[in-house]
Amino acid sequence: MYHQCMAQKPAPLREQTRSVVRALLAKTALELFAAKGYDDTTLDEIAAAAGVSKRTLFNYFRSKEDLALNGLSEQGELIAARLAERPADEDVWTSLRAAFQVLEEIDLTAERRLEMITLLFGNESLRAGHAEKQARWQDLFAPLIEPRLPDSDRRALQARAIATAAITCLQAATEEWMRLGGQADTFDLYDTAVEAIRRPAPQSEKPTT
Repeated sequence: MYHQCMAQKPAPLREQTRSVVRALLAKTALELFAAKGYDDTTLDEIAAAAGVSKRTLFNYFRSKEDLALNGLSEQGELIAARLAERPADEDVWTSLRAAFQVLEEIDLTAERRLEMITLLFGNESLRAGHAEKQARWQDLFAPLIEPRLPDSDRRALQARAIATAAITCLQAATEEWMRLGGQADTFDLYDTAVEAIRRPAPQSEKPTT
């Protein structure tokens, strides 16, 4: 038993080391992207700046786009975990807002966050990749939303629709925050976006004859 425990202990350490290396490589890449631009930065330059070979870089990231989008999958998992912790009888939109706020706890300065978001939304390829990865969050959120809704044979559809709408509101708020140069509260903007889709559209007045 003792030898089995000893044999199993290094695995978490290796995983932790791998996560640290991934984070350092991604940080190096983002610094170069910010300084030179995404399109003008090569993988060779990223590897050299990080002090690793290009082959080692490929052991951690499949492409330059993968480097730029690093962390989005993990963010989705963090949000889902926070959503699962919310009270079962809480309004689903309140729960989603609280879950999204885990993103505010990520250790990034406002300046660095603005650099990253400007990079992601300023390049068409990255913008598409960002949207694709965020769309996968639906698969994480919908099963957690569904039990909170009234029983219905269309509850799964409703859960996916709410997840999609909430993610879209978050993205719209983030883009607006970027447009304002980071000089706004992201969740005030998010609340405005959510209010717009939850509030019935005003009826246009018919012209009097």
